[in-house]
Formats: sequence, structure tokens, C-alpha cells
Amino acid sequence: MLKNHNKKEHWDATNTQVFWGEIAPCDHVVQIYENNKVFMDTLEGFIGSGFLAGDSVIVIATAEHLNFLKERLINQGFNLEALTKSDQYIPLEANETLSKFFVNEWPDEKLFNEYVTKLITRAQKNNRKVRAFGEMVAILWEKGYSGATVQLEKLWNQLHQKDTFTLFCAYPRIGFTQDANDSIDTICSSHTKIIDGCSKPSTEVYYKTTA
Repeated sequence: MLKNHNKKEHWDATNTQVFWGEIAPCDHVVQIYENNKVFMDTLEGFIGSGFLAGDSVIVIATAEHLNFLKERLINQGFNLEALTKSDQYIPLEANETLSKFFVNEWPDEKLFNEYVTKLITRAQKNNRKVRAFGEMVAILWEKGYSGATVQLEKLWNQLHQKDTFTLFCAYPRIGFTQDANDSIDTICSSHTKIIDGCSKPSTEVYYKTTA
């Protein structure tokens, strides 16, 4: 389980589908995970429970993770071709998406707002609720763009306050090398809930509230 300086931190446990179903639209959730399977289990639960609830899901992830997701979701019985055609599932490659608004090694606020607002509008078709996952922050963090990462989290939060959608992002724990606890604190402070990043049954979520 992801630990911080305070070893008395309280983590709550719940069913995956219940957790994502009860997340408030104002919540911005983060997971700092220790291995790829843990992350993929969580992301699969985020997306799958969204489909079951009739929500639209935007996923901005690496090509590798998008391919893993495609296989997992098809195995669950979801018709991704139909979901994509109706804009209920909008999968986007993270590096390509970053290039739409990342200028001079910094996220451009105007370009970001224009691009992401259009995505949200597409997903809201037929009055659907929207869930959005983004891995772009993890890519920037891994490249050492710590300031740009924090700025991108800020831009997501600002947009999140203006519109109604569930927001989730994730970082690999290995990316926090020097002064790891302080770095994790910095990232977690931009979010309202933190999901445990250690191995557990894929039907369970361990989380704590930061706000």
C-alpha cells in the first residue's frame, strides 16, 4: 500500500464498481502504482463500470496501455467498435494528445482548454455522464518535467471545476526516485482521493480522501 510520512493514515476498502459509482463529479482521483497489472486492473474497473452505468469514457493513455485495455475490455464482452462509433468510448494516444497543446516544454492553457473541452462535448452526447482518464501527466513526470506536470494537473482541475466529469490519473511509483515522499505529496495534493497502488483483488479498491 502506498505510504506517506504519516503511518497512521486511514485507507478505506470498497468494491471497485461501488467505488467508481459513488465518486462525485468534483473528485479528481490519482493512483501511484507499483506494477503495471495493479494499474491496469484499476483502469479496467474505471472504464468497465462506466460502460455499465451508461457513461462515456475518455481514455488518454500510452499505445501499450490502450492495446492492453482493448484486449481486456473485449474479453469482458464490451463491443468496443460500437462504443467508439457512438463516442461512448474515446481512446487517445497520450503522446500524440500532448502534442496538441504542449508548446516550448509547457502546457499551453488556451490550447489545452480548447482541445479537452471539445472532447468532453463529444462524450456528453445524449446527455451521458463523462469519465476521463489521463496518462499525460505521468509521461511528463517521467521525462523530468515536474513543473509542467504540476501545471497540467492545475489545468485539469480548473477545467474540472467548470464542467462535470469524473477525473482519474495514474503515475508509476518507480518514477518517484529522489525525495520520493515529498514528490508524492506534491502530486497527491492536486487530487481529492488517492487509490492504493499495491496488489489486491481486482474487485477491490483501497483509497483515502485528501480533501
